[in-house]
Amino acid sequence: MTDFSYQLYSSRNFPPVGDTLKMVADAGYAQVEGYGGLFDGTALADLKAGMDATGLTMPTGHMGFDMVRDTPEQALAVAKTLGLKAIFVPHLMPDERPTDAAGWAQFGRDLAEAGKPIMDAGLKFGWHNHDFEFVDLGGSDRPLDLILQASDDLALEMDVAWVVRGGQDPMAWIKRYSDRLLSAHIKDIAAPGTCIDEDGWADVGHGTMDWPALISALKAGTTTYFVIEHDNPNDHKRFATRSISAMQAM
Repeated sequence: MTDFSYQLYSSRNFPPVGDTLKMVADAGYAQVEGYGGLFDGTALADLKAGMDATGLTMPTGHMGFDMVRDTPEQALAVAKTLGLKAIFVPHLMPDERPTDAAGWAQFGRDLAEAGKPIMDAGLKFGWHNHDFEFVDLGGSDRPLDLILQASDDLALEMDVAWVVRGGQDPMAWIKRYSDRLLSAHIKDIAAPGTCIDEDGWADVGHGTMDWPALISALKAGTTTYFVIEHDNPNDHKRFATRSISAMQAM
């Protein structure tokens, strides 16, 4: 049976982290995925203590581009503390995003260069997509292509639902990068007009995504980690428990 991770960003509005970790472990998760806001000072200590208390592990984590590029020693210290095996840079703010193919290609090179100390330490490193990596640049390549073309060593954590939000066929992109996919975010899109207060996201297995087929496609490639996430749940316990139950039933 697949060991599912829980992206702790899903519970950012439901502190403290120790309570979230207990809830997640009780729901049946074996792993969690952390994010930058949990990796500083007392927050990191609380996170580590909660993981030790529950037995949860953290194979993957999200760190901002600035942290990886400017303070790789800090990134590696966090990774060692938490036992990370892979680090993904998850986002660029709108004013930081390139606007043409040349800019995205350069960002890919910058990302690969920033990740060298991470990869030299034996960790996997790469990019986590949203929807803006699928904008039409007027050629055959989308931003995600240009990022990954910068280095064969860059891994991909595919947020499959954001691929759909980007107007793309997720099956095509899974097939396209089946040998680069290390991790996947498992989240669901609500039926039109529903879950408005949750930004149109649904509990996994209770939305419109064909997860049985998608999971099969992901497992046919190199995907190792499966991270359940909701960007804005109004009840994180409901989301966590219903989502892992649905996935385990598949």
